Amino acid sequence: MLRGIDVSAYQPSSYDTDGLSFVFVKATEGRSYTNPRLSAQTKTARDAGLVVGFYHFLWPGNLTAQAEYFVRRAPEKRGDVLAVDWERTGEGTHASNKEKDRFLRKVKELRPHNRVILYANRDFWLNVDTTSYAGDGLWIADYVTAGKPRIEAKWRFHQYTDDPLDQNVADFSDEAALREWAEGA
Repeated sequence: MLRGIDVSAYQPSSYDTDGLSFVFVKATEGRSYTNPRLSAQTKTARDAGLVVGFYHFLWPGNLTAQAEYFVRRAPEKRGDVLAVDWERTGEGTHASNKEKDRFLRKVKELRPHNRVILYANRDFWLNVDTTSYAGDGLWIADYVTAGKPRIEAKWRFHQYTDDPLDQNVADFSDEAALREWAEGA
């Protein structure tokens, strides 16, 4: 198991990368929010030689516009992983299964040389999702033992705690295998 974290505007631009193989950086949300620390947090990850991913917090509606907004703002580099964060919004709404699937497919169409994955918590995966479509891989949030999420589906990344920040593991034998997968889109 490889270790990684995910960061957003809530974390500093410079963060500890010791012992990490990857980092996911929040890029965008909806059609108007861009993480003000996106560039600096990306630089920290790249300077440490980590595999870098970017995620978009999905809102219901305007899926094509959201996908275009995300790919315009997320740095474009082969081997980066793009993810959609599918969960309840602060207003208690969420994108439908059809919208989630359409967003994943649109991002893949716009960035065919990048892996595109789904981030969802266990409740969404088990009780809201009806298609099991996760693009190129599933990133599941379930706050249990690292690498042992309580799902039967094949997963690539597991967020197992948010204390003191979002910590993840990746189901790859080593960093070379993760890089090969990420670059093999």
